[in-house]
Amino acid sequence: MRPVMTFTQLRAFALVAELGSLRAAATALGISEPAVSAAVAALRTDLGDPLFRRTGTGIALTPGGRALASRARELVRLAERTRREVAHATTTGRLRALATAACAEHVAGQVVAAFTRRVPRAAVDLTVGSTDCAAVALAEDDADIVLGVRPAPSPGLVIDAVPFLRYSRVVVAAPGSPLAGTPTLRIGDLSGHPWLTGPAGLEPGSEEERWADLGGAAQEVERHDSEAAALAAVRAGAGVMLALTHSVGADLARGALVRLPVEGTPVTGLWWASVPGEGRSTSAARALQRFLTTPDATSALLSRPERPARARPTVRVELWS
Repeated sequence: MRPVMTFTQLRAFALVAELGSLRAAATALGISEPAVSAAVAALRTDLGDPLFRRTGTGIALTPGGRALASRARELVRLAERTRREVAHATTTGRLRALATAACAEHVAGQVVAAFTRRVPRAAVDLTVGSTDCAAVALAEDDADIVLGVRPAPSPGLVIDAVPFLRYSRVVVAAPGSPLAGTPTLRIGDLSGHPWLTGPAGLEPGSEEERWADLGGAAQEVERHDSEAAALAAVRAGAGVMLALTHSVGADLARGALVRLPVEGTPVTGLWWASVPGEGRSTSAARALQRFLTTPDATSALLSRPERPARARPTVRVELWS
């Protein structure tokens, strides 16, 4: 009877190929080196290929070994994804969403609540985190989906990101600001005036950060607990703010704030729904990612939050760092 290739053998070989030695693979798997050697020997016998040759610095894969290593890695990722999806199906199946600060404050709660109304028995843990931790959260399986600023690429992590909201920001100040009434302003002209922001400041990787960097002038950033709190301080004359255009429309109309004509504004950016690529995302994460591009999600963003007439599926919000 022909030997049967097993997942345990493939997982062991994938690690040998990745780490370059039987000993390193055994350590990573938490098993003995002879056990890894036996798994590789069984694959060699089954496939009729030596798979690798030892060199002075480690191992060199044969052409057959390179082909097997690539396929073995795919199968290992598929098995890990299958375990996660079975766990989601057989337990409470909570979807772990991480939103970057500004997106969390302005839109994430609304669209997640709309998603849970549309998908029966959906339950979402909505966490607020920095853009710096977003890619790490996806890579280490601490989050299923990231909403907001697109996570920065990191080694070994492929991210599937879909834009779901375009926004714009303008610079505003109180009517009594010495900058009010100036016909045109450069970013550098704002130096010396406190720059008020939400808790994340000018979020790394965002269009706001890139715009500020182009100005070349360091700003005195004063962070507040929320963008709403920062905007209240701006109304009181505490400084200037790069605010979401839709959030200051009423203030501009009634004269509580004035828009400063700073070069490069309005600043336009995108918020993204990002999940692990290469088949590592969960079905629930992909469902939310698809939902965010639908008319229902758009309606949720445009409508005012309503008091629920009945209990909604759970949406929990907490901080993550």
